[in-house]
Amino acid sequence: MVKGGKLFHIFESCTPKPIFFVINLIGTYECKIDAKGRLMMPSAFKKQLAPVLQNGFVLKRAVFQPCLELYPMAEWDLMMQKVNKLNRFKKKNNDFIRRFTAGVKVVEVDSAGRLLVPKDLIGFAGISKDLVLSSAINIIEVWDKERYEKAIDDASVDFADLAEEVMGNDDEDGIS
Repeated sequence: MVKGGKLFHIFESCTPKPIFFVINLIGTYECKIDAKGRLMMPSAFKKQLAPVLQNGFVLKRAVFQPCLELYPMAEWDLMMQKVNKLNRFKKKNNDFIRRFTAGVKVVEVDSAGRLLVPKDLIGFAGISKDLVLSSAINIIEVWDKERYEKAIDDASVDFADLAEEVMGNDDEDGIS
């Protein structure tokens, strides 16, 4: 149909637009992982993730800590949009992409509310039986409980100084 010089005008209103939910997760929860590598997703997180639960998740190694990061699929897609802008003809960018995506797995919460953590990722994070699932704004960190407590209690970083340095700037983005 030609109307107003637009041949495909009729299709503009029919094109589905992606729907993204803003996710700001809240909470830190302890749970257990069974011998098969399944963990029961805490009900508080299931409620917060309800709008995106059916889309699945990406589970990956964290960059700075010995833990795992659980991304709702929409959040992972946003991250991949950023990564995809890197020039792959620069070696450091290729090296980063390879390391950032190493061990990445697509996972789903099953009908019983469990999430299967692959064995290689369990090994990377040093996960035993007791876990801590901790919100990190739009993702969930999956920690071995002992490693989590050590990271939180680590006296090598004074949190007050870190908070002032990161959040105390007058700039919106925290860069001085």
